[in-house]
Amino acid sequence: MKALLALTALSLLTLPSFAAPAAAETRIAVSMTSFDNPFLTILLNGIRDEAARGQGVELIAEDAQLDPAKQLSQVQNFIANGVDAIIVNPVDGDSTAAITQAAADAKVPLVYVNHPPAELDAGMPDGTAFVGSNEKESGTMEAEAACKLLGGQGTAVILMGPLENHAALQRTRDVEAAFSQPECKIEIVEKQTANWNRTQAQDLVSSWLTAGTQFDAVIANNDEMAIGAAQALKAAGVTMDKVVIAGIDATPDGLAAMKAGDIDVTVYQNATKQGEVSVRTAIRLAAGEKSEKTLWVPFEPVTPETLASYTK
Repeated sequence: MKALLALTALSLLTLPSFAAPAAAETRIAVSMTSFDNPFLTILLNGIRDEAARGQGVELIAEDAQLDPAKQLSQVQNFIANGVDAIIVNPVDGDSTAAITQAAADAKVPLVYVNHPPAELDAGMPDGTAFVGSNEKESGTMEAEAACKLLGGQGTAVILMGPLENHAALQRTRDVEAAFSQPECKIEIVEKQTANWNRTQAQDLVSSWLTAGTQFDAVIANNDEMAIGAAQALKAAGVTMDKVVIAGIDATPDGLAAMKAGDIDVTVYQNATKQGEVSVRTAIRLAAGEKSEKTLWVPFEPVTPETLASYTK
C-alpha cells in the first residue's frame, strides 16, 4: 500500500503542464487611431492574427477615436497596468513625443506602426521602433502610373488625407513632385482634404463638378477617397473612361472598384504585414532583444493588368 501511495504521488507530480492553462508570457497593448477605418481594420487584424499565432501572447487593443490626448492616456494606462510592450498607430505623428517619453521613462518597449512618429527623423530612444512603408514611394508610384495613362499631360485634382497626417502630406508632395517633371506636365487645378473619407470625397468632387472645374484625373491619397470620387463622377453622368482615378492602399474595396472599372491605379500598402512585423518586433523587444529602429514594408503599384495577383 505504501508503495502504491508513493507511485500515485509521483504520478501527480509529473502530470503534463497542459492540465491547466498557463499565464500569458507577453502582454502587448495596442492603441489604434480608429477602429472605424477600412485600412486600419486590416492593420489591426494583422496584429491580432500574429498575436494569436504566438505562444503565450495576450493582446489588449483600444480605440483612440482620432483623439491624440485619449491615445496618450491609453498609453499611460497601459504602462500603469504593467504591460510588456506597447504598439501605437499614432493619431498625430507630431504629437508622439509624450508617448515616446512615457514609454522610455518606464522602460516599456514601444513600437509605432503605419503612421511614423515625429521622432523618427530626430532619432528614437532605445527600445522604440517604427514599422511601416516608406511614403516617399507611394505617391510617386501613384502619380507616375497616372501620368502614363494621361500621356504625360492634362489637369488633375488631389484629394488629401488629414492635414496633420504625415502620410497625407508626403503623398501629396510626391504627386506634386512627379507632376512637375519634364516628362509629366500635369497641372494641379484643385487640392483639398477629404480626411480619408469616402463620403467627404464624394461631396468634394461633386462640388468641384458643380462649380465647373475641369480635370482629367483625380489623385487621391487613399482608396476610400478614390472610390468617393468615382461615385461623384458617375452620379454626375461622367463616363468613367474619360477620367483617370488613382488611389493608395489596395484595400479590398479599392481592388473591387478597380475590377469594376472605377479606379485605374492604386498602390498596395501591405497593412497585414505591417501588423505582423509590429507584433514580432514588440515580442522581440519585450524579451530584451535588439531590433532595428525602422522596419520598412515596401509599397507595390497595382494596375488592372496586375490586379489578379492582389485579389487573391
